[in-house]
Amino acid sequence: MAAFIAFIRRITSLIRKELLAILKDPTSRAILLVPVLMQSIVFGYGATYDLNHAPYAVLDLSHGKAATELLARLDGSGVFQRVATLQSPADIARVIDTGKALLVLSIASDFAERLSAGAGVNVQLVLDGRNSTTANMAAGHLGNLIADYNASLPGASQPAIQVETRAWFNPNLESRWNIVPALIAALSMIQTLLLASLSVAREREQGTFDQLLVTPLGPMEILIGKAIPPVLIGLVQSSIILVIAWFWFQIPLIGSVWVLYAGLLAFTTACVGIGLSISALSANMQQAMVYAFVLMMPLILLSGLITPVRNMPEALQIATYANPLRFAIDLVRRVYLEGAGLADIAANFLPMLAVAALTLPLAAWLFRNRLV
Repeated sequence: MAAFIAFIRRITSLIRKELLAILKDPTSRAILLVPVLMQSIVFGYGATYDLNHAPYAVLDLSHGKAATELLARLDGSGVFQRVATLQSPADIARVIDTGKALLVLSIASDFAERLSAGAGVNVQLVLDGRNSTTANMAAGHLGNLIADYNASLPGASQPAIQVETRAWFNPNLESRWNIVPALIAALSMIQTLLLASLSVAREREQGTFDQLLVTPLGPMEILIGKAIPPVLIGLVQSSIILVIAWFWFQIPLIGSVWVLYAGLLAFTTACVGIGLSISALSANMQQAMVYAFVLMMPLILLSGLITPVRNMPEALQIATYANPLRFAIDLVRRVYLEGAGLADIAANFLPMLAVAALTLPLAAWLFRNRLV
């Protein structure tokens, strides 16, 4: 028991030292708060997406020639790629919830009869509102294709086919609902990764790391003491962006706060593991910053924040499995907008925890090598 208390005291002293080193400088405090506030506002208002790949599923209850001709126009457009042909309305939720399809086109059983009789007929379009901008653009492109099909019908003086659109998880298809929740993970990663990357490199440059090594602290204790402060700061920054999303942009949080923070904790721990590994490898702060920035841009580009992962080349899609930010963004969007529970997003935890399980022991091993 005495040994455990002594262990806790050593860890607490190291955590206090790390927090003081980060927070005692007013400039450092401003850097921790101002960029995350500015970036969340700028991204929320200024970021946009382009449409180049729209996977869709179809529920064709008509099975007639008219429906086949309409679907042929979609399949031949070069934009829409059919990923599933559904058999019943109950299948719609599955392909939307899992993200397999961006939209589902539902054609009623009386489609051909009403069309041949000259009566107006509706087709239902179900959109995945979690990817709002792309879904909105896909709906507009689909509307153009149906307008062309209406014009090709003989003797059609009015639009014969009308689209009834229904967006799930984002009823008004606001792009901000898609972008801002993703920033809860993305913006906090930037400074969390930088703080962890500079942690050991700063002490090595100042000459205090050797003094730390001759203390009774072991490599694992040093690792824990170095890891906890960036994790705490990362969670605080995520909380700031969450408050901005919830109260400033009025984006309602549908899911559980505790599930959201469980995912953010796993993600932040993975980022800190990457940062500490970089820091242990770096000889000075400049080198650590270069390593961190070189790694940061690919992590963001391959996360699905800017470009949907499904639009990337297959080799890059495979590479994204090593990117914890990809799974953190998917987790945050699903919990925030969809209301997904822990069981629904459990698969997102595995890659993040795997990265943490690999990088944290690697950092401790590098600390141990410095002892030799």
